[in-house]
Amino acid sequence: MIDGKTANEIFDSIRQHITTGALVAGDTLPPVRDLATVLNVNRNTVASAYKRLVTTGLALSQGRNGTVIKGVSSPVALEGGNPDTPLTDLSGGNPAPSRLPDLSHYFAKINKHPRLYGDEVVSPGLKTWATQWMQDVLPGPGEIDITSGAIDAIERLLCAHLLPGDSVAVEDPCFLSSINMLRYAGYSTSPVSVDSEGMQPDMLELALQKGARAVIITPRAHNPTGCSLSAIRAARLQDILSRYPQTLVIIDDHFALLSASPLFPVIAPQTKHWAVICSMSKTLGPDLRLAIVASDPDTSAKLRLRLNAGSQWVSHLLQDLACACLSDENYQRTLVQTQQFYASQQQKLTQALQQQGIELAAGDGLNLWLPLQTHSQSLAFALAKAGWLVREGEVFGINAPSHGLRITLSTLDDHDITRLAADIHQALKR
Repeated sequence: MIDGKTANEIFDSIRQHITTGALVAGDTLPPVRDLATVLNVNRNTVASAYKRLVTTGLALSQGRNGTVIKGVSSPVALEGGNPDTPLTDLSGGNPAPSRLPDLSHYFAKINKHPRLYGDEVVSPGLKTWATQWMQDVLPGPGEIDITSGAIDAIERLLCAHLLPGDSVAVEDPCFLSSINMLRYAGYSTSPVSVDSEGMQPDMLELALQKGARAVIITPRAHNPTGCSLSAIRAARLQDILSRYPQTLVIIDDHFALLSASPLFPVIAPQTKHWAVICSMSKTLGPDLRLAIVASDPDTSAKLRLRLNAGSQWVSHLLQDLACACLSDENYQRTLVQTQQFYASQQQKLTQALQQQGIELAAGDGLNLWLPLQTHSQSLAFALAKAGWLVREGEVFGINAPSHGLRITLSTLDDHDITRLAADIHQALKR
């Protein structure tokens, strides 16, 4: 059934059989030795074809159990709430709508001059603002680029440096959009557990020893757990990364402008390829689809090539709106109030839970994480009966379920917080 004399021909033959349905998900390919004998080719030729099938996501290597045809990825959970639910929706991970700026106030600031092919891809005003804002958090000289959100930036950065099948070290539990992007792009994930101080050093070292070519770190307001790197933890991670200078280090500082936690340096001076990403989704709203990316010159050049092959640039209309808003002194004052609001929400709910005998440390960000020993479904169902829709934590796990509940705090008032804490207490008693 499978034919060919070169690795490319064998690959194309198997791919055609997958396309026609002659080979389906779960089918085991012949052992390398056997197929080489049948085709009268060197075993390395067959091994090379199989390796390409794995790296392109068509097959899965199971070691001694052989190589099997890979199935289509099943639908996975997505970020966002349920607009049709009759429950109070605390599942979405969204910022408080009342805390987002009215961007229509800045329409007059949009440059009236048409931007054309060949113009600068980053608006000069936004580049100046971003350069000044980020200059103290970068490990060395860097360039500023703009992408359509943080996940767009991460995907393009990985594609610029890695190949499908390469391993990426990520926090476990992990942001849903990151999990989905890595799966669909064909990367292998190396889960690194987190605790109250962030990514665990020993687990990161193990992932790097096993060949992870990139690492994605959330320095503060980790989603879903709300943890932030402590100074000691950040220094330990930095020390580990210094021994792996070729590893691409991506810092996803998604809550940068709103975080109540300080940012401690993680990127080592020895790191050759790095990027710091600051999304505007939580600050200016998810629909703006804009993130600022600062990276070393070589990484920036690769990122721009990836942008040129696709969208080429983020609309200057959006860049102008973002720049006008971020440069507005009045908005900067409201930004401080918004930061205090989210920190207060964390404190209020943890204190309300403490009054119910549930001890949790306040985190950072839009969400509170309630860790559990067992599956969260029964607790989520009990809270639904009390009128609350929360996000079950298992979907945030990489290779194994992550037991817990993620509760988005953005829209809760004081009465809601008191009632929610009491309902959680009652649900846990059942």
